Amino acid sequence: MNRKQFIYNTILATTGLSMPFNSVDLDKKQKKLTILHTNDMHSHIFPHKSEKYKGLGGMAERATLIKNLREKIDNVLLLDAGDIFQGTPYFNFFGGELEFKLMSEMNYDAATLGNHDFDNGITGLNDKLRYAKFSFINSNYDFSNTILNGKIRKFKIFKKNQLKVGVFGLGVELDGLVQKKLYGNIKYNEPIEVANEISSKLKFDYDCDMIVCLSHLGLEYESEKVSDLKVAKNSSYIDLIIGGHTHSFLEKAIIVSNQLNKKVFVSQAGFGGIKLGRLDFIFNKKNQISKVISTLQNIKRSNLS
Repeated sequence: MNRKQFIYNTILATTGLSMPFNSVDLDKKQKKLTILHTNDMHSHIFPHKSEKYKGLGGMAERATLIKNLREKIDNVLLLDAGDIFQGTPYFNFFGGELEFKLMSEMNYDAATLGNHDFDNGITGLNDKLRYAKFSFINSNYDFSNTILNGKIRKFKIFKKNQLKVGVFGLGVELDGLVQKKLYGNIKYNEPIEVANEISSKLKFDYDCDMIVCLSHLGLEYESEKVSDLKVAKNSSYIDLIIGGHTHSFLEKAIIVSNQLNKKVFVSQAGFGGIKLGRLDFIFNKKNQISKVISTLQNIKRSNLS
């Protein structure tokens, strides 16, 4: 067995652990959708060794949590908000292949792209996409003049328990964060304008019951830079923003009032696979959101039972 195969097999080994999450009692007219989410994994394959985060995270641990949750609850979507690549030698050695294979083993449904996902250039990303058995979604990058054209979806609709869930993605401006030679001819479009256009289409053209934005813009800034909270405030039809980029550790989702004075939930799970986010959306008989329960919990073996 070669070194690559040994590492890969070791990581896939599960620990037989489970995560304690509160169950939700429903009446016969209600439906539930559970969304699990991660962001900014940065190639952290094993639990962290630094003093601050020692023992937290780990892909095998996360895989086991997700497996056990899916055995206990129905209608789960597993999503990631970008920066899967870069941060440990595993990225330097595997170039992203390992990360995509492991996420595929966990049955991720979709992910968006972060700035570090271009660290091996468009060619490097394109080469590793064949290992990802899940969709990549981005709505505000124009890939027309690149080899990624047609390989990144603008949005995707998932059907769960007679619910239609529209998912789209927003990426941070690459200029200034990524060398031009790495992202090439990718064109950046203004996120809020794109978000309103896509969410309106998902709401009215595709009759989605819920709209989710996978964002790698960042939670918020002191400057006027566009952020998740600004997108939420200036939106009309987004129900949930799963964010990344700023490595924000939240205890639960933030609630923002949108342009129609309706609630938008904004969540982010830190970085490095330390936390797994969970949101339980309860829908009434008209497929309208009636209740949301938000949890972000550390992934740590001593917390799992």
